[in-house]
Amino acid sequence: MWKVILVFMSVLALVFFFTGDFFLSAPASTENTANKLETLAKLDKEVEESSGIEQIPGTNNKYLTHNDAGNKPRLYQINEQGEVEQTYKPDLPNVDWEDLTQDNSGNFYIADTGNNSNKRRELAIYKLKLGNLEQAQAIRFSYEDQDEFPPSKKDRNFDSEAIFWHNNKLYLISKDRGRSETAKVYQLPDQPGKYQAKLIGSIKVKAQITGAAISSNAETIALLSDEKLHIINGFNSVENFYEGELQNISLKEAGQTEGVTFINDNTLMLTSEGGNLYRYSLQTASSATHQ
Repeated sequence: MWKVILVFMSVLALVFFFTGDFFLSAPASTENTANKLETLAKLDKEVEESSGIEQIPGTNNKYLTHNDAGNKPRLYQINEQGEVEQTYKPDLPNVDWEDLTQDNSGNFYIADTGNNSNKRRELAIYKLKLGNLEQAQAIRFSYEDQDEFPPSKKDRNFDSEAIFWHNNKLYLISKDRGRSETAKVYQLPDQPGKYQAKLIGSIKVKAQITGAAISSNAETIALLSDEKLHIINGFNSVENFYEGELQNISLKEAGQTEGVTFINDNTLMLTSEGGNLYRYSLQTASSATHQ
């Protein structure tokens, strides 16, 4: 019996000797990554279905957010305690508001681009300034590569819940409801009018994208899906950001994460449809996976 035990212990020692480095160098668990997510507050019940978020320029920790389809067309100013401080009431329809972005001239862009069944033939992005809501303008568009309304279920990739602005262009990222594997990237001008969104590239990501943001230095793109961040950097220009390096970060237990924005080049604010406000530092993403 003792001989058997000694043989067994010798085998274990050999296994540890040859594989110990692997176990010691293995990345931290996804749970550890999720623990880096800081829950700041529960949002007021008025914005329990927050679908987009942007920081309001010239304010200290004030943000703009909104609800999605089935809710009033309202923009809400919130603080980091999740409290609604001011409500803006633009005279616009909310067919399915899904995301929010802003340019460097004080304009916000509301993406009325939700298209769950891929049946909408004309979508809209509303351009406005908070101090001049009555002058809101519409950027109306369809997708240049869509010719069926709806397409077959496996080809339903014409829903967009994620946009960001850069250099007079709006970038839309699709939510692949058909295969959940490819996020298409479209481009539009930021001026009112009627357009076909130009397909400029795609990203292989096994997720349905629900939000997007760009850092102020234009070196990092953040995409969001349910309980995951998808960080892209290392690209030559924003025009081809989809060719950059993709990093996937787990946000376990964050719920149905929908809104994301940068508050500095390394820190993100996020909201969920469950009504929570989160903060995440990219410098803590030690257990992210690459592809």
